Amino acid sequence: MQKRNIRLCYAIAFLQGLVFYAPVATLYRQANGVGVFQITVIESISLAASLAMELPWGWIADRIGYRNTLVICHFLYFISKIVFWRAEGFGWFLTERLLLSIVLSGLSGCDSAYLFLSMGGNNCPERESRRIFGLWEALNTAGLVLACMAFSLFIGENYRLAALFSAYTYGAAFLLSLFLPSVPLEAAAARPKLRAFWATLFQDRRFLLFLLGAALLAESKQTITVFLNQLQYLRSGIPPVAMGICTILVTLSSLLAAQSHRLAGRLGERRSAILLFGTGGMACILMALFAQPILSVAGMMALSAAGALFIPLRMDIQNRHISVANRATALSVHSFVMNLTATGTNLAFGALADHSVIPALFLGAAFCFFRSISMFPGKSACQTSGNMISSVL
Repeated sequence: MQKRNIRLCYAIAFLQGLVFYAPVATLYRQANGVGVFQITVIESISLAASLAMELPWGWIADRIGYRNTLVICHFLYFISKIVFWRAEGFGWFLTERLLLSIVLSGLSGCDSAYLFLSMGGNNCPERESRRIFGLWEALNTAGLVLACMAFSLFIGENYRLAALFSAYTYGAAFLLSLFLPSVPLEAAAARPKLRAFWATLFQDRRFLLFLLGAALLAESKQTITVFLNQLQYLRSGIPPVAMGICTILVTLSSLLAAQSHRLAGRLGERRSAILLFGTGGMACILMALFAQPILSVAGMMALSAAGALFIPLRMDIQNRHISVANRATALSVHSFVMNLTATGTNLAFGALADHSVIPALFLGAAFCFFRSISMFPGKSACQTSGNMISSVL
C-alpha cells in the first residue's frame, strides 16, 4: 500500500471540495447574464460532451498512465475555475462547462483506479479499500461544508470573491497533483480492444443491471437533493433565507460515506444495498406525501446519506469486477453506461417537476426501488469477471 499516494489523493479531494460559490452557483450565473433556461442548455451540452469523451479518455489514460492523466485533468480543472471566475455571458459559461466535461470524463476512469492501485489493488482487503474510498469521498464533502460555512460567515454576497477563492483551492490541488508518483499499470498478455469490454459488459447482464441501478440511485439523489430540494422546501414552508442551513445539513449527511465499509462489513453487500436503496425510496415517498419542514429536511438528508454510503461500495465492486489491464478504459465504459442512463432520468425528472415536485419525488422512489437490488453482483460476479473477459479476447 502506497500511503503517500493515498494521502495526496485525500488532500486533493478536500481542496476540490472547497467550492465557495456552491450556495449561489445559479445566482452567480444569473448575475452575469445567463438565464435559467440557458443554464439548462449549457448543462445538456456539457453532459453530451462528457458522454462523447468518456471512452476516449479511458483509452488515453491506459496508455499515458494514470498519474499523467490526473495531472492534465487537475490543470484543466484549475483553468475552468479561472474561466468561471471571469465569465460573463453564455459563451464564457459554456466554455467553463465544456472544460469541466473534459476534466470529469478524464477523472471518471482514472482517479478511482489510481487510488485503488495505490491501496494494492485486489491485494487490499475489501474492508480496507472501502474505508479508503469512503474517507476519500467524505473529505471532498467536508471541504464543501467548510466552503458553505465560509461563504455564509465571511464572503456574503460577493459572488466574484467566492469564485476567486475557489480558483485558488483548485490551483493548490493542481500543484499537489504534480507530486503524485506513478503507479504501475496492471500487466496483461495483450491489451483488450474496446469492443471486448462492451461485449463483456452485455454478457454479464447481472452486473449491467447493477450499474443501471447504481445510476438510478445516484441520479435520484443528485437531482432531488441539489435541484428539486428548493421546490420541496418552499412547498413545506421553508423560506429561502433558511435554505443555506438546510444545504449544510444535507451535505453533512454525505459524510457518512466514510462509514460505508462498516455497514458492508456488518450486513454484507446485498443487505447493505437493499437498506440503502430502500432508505432512499422511503425518503422520497414520505416527502411526496407530507409537506412538513422537518420531514423535508430529514428526507433530503436520508436520501443524500443513502447515495453517499453506496458510492464507496459501488467503486469497490466496480474495481474488483475488473481483473485485466486497461482498468481506466473498463471504468469509463461503466461510467458511460451510467451517464447515458442519467440523460434520460434528467428529462423525466424535469418534465414532472415542471408540473409539481410531488410526481418527481414518486419517480425518485421508483428509481430507488429498481429491481437491480435483486441483481446485485455479489462475489460470484467479481470472481468470474476475469474469465469472462479472457473468453471474449
